Amino acid sequence: METATYIETLDREGRLLAAAAEAAGSAAEVPHCPGWRVPDLVKHTGAVHRWAASFVAEGHTAPRPIGEAPDLDGTALTDWFREGHGRLVDTLTAAAPDTDCWHFLPAPTPLAFWARRQAHETTVHRFDAESAAGATPSVPDPEFAADGIDELLCGMHARPKSRVRAEKPRVLRVRATDVAGAVWTVRLSPEPPVTARGDTGDAECEIAGPAGPLYFALWNRQPLPEVTGDASLAELWRETSGV
Repeated sequence: METATYIETLDREGRLLAAAAEAAGSAAEVPHCPGWRVPDLVKHTGAVHRWAASFVAEGHTAPRPIGEAPDLDGTALTDWFREGHGRLVDTLTAAAPDTDCWHFLPAPTPLAFWARRQAHETTVHRFDAESAAGATPSVPDPEFAADGIDELLCGMHARPKSRVRAEKPRVLRVRATDVAGAVWTVRLSPEPPVTARGDTGDAECEIAGPAGPLYFALWNRQPLPEVTGDASLAELWRETSGV
């Protein structure tokens, strides 16, 4: 996907998140984030947006901690969120393609990384905000959802901090049924998962479904769709894959 497409998605999803947070109200619990109410969600995402923008705008080449969100609530908090979200969108839009800064997953460029990561970060938390408001969250475009599955499997869970481990080698297949070629083979062991794109060898379990619902399911926001084979492997994913 093009960097500009990620930025457009980030822009739209952030606006939807803020509107859903206001509709939900400060007392609403966030169903898939235990212990969080809506202000916690808004503060977290808003702080991440400012953190991401700082790398691109200021050219930091080493990791930095995420800053603290202000002690705000209600419309003051969503106004703060919108300001930071808008700043992130503007920063990514204006950045030079060869901008050099720290990033934590493989990507064609640092700018491409931050645009992609923040588009998916914001989409998942938009789902959270709409769930808190009691709405039926919309699903993203299948191509974008498949891209998010790819980032999750080949990027986020390739890191040492992934808790998806198995005592003996296991093989899980993930398949988006509405996007051509959107198949991943995840090899589990006592080490971090190793994911290859495509059907590579036999798998003990397959999780399959349309890309949108599959995307949110793999992020533990919805039940897993169709599971075939050894369901204990799908359960292992569900229990240990929180990011």
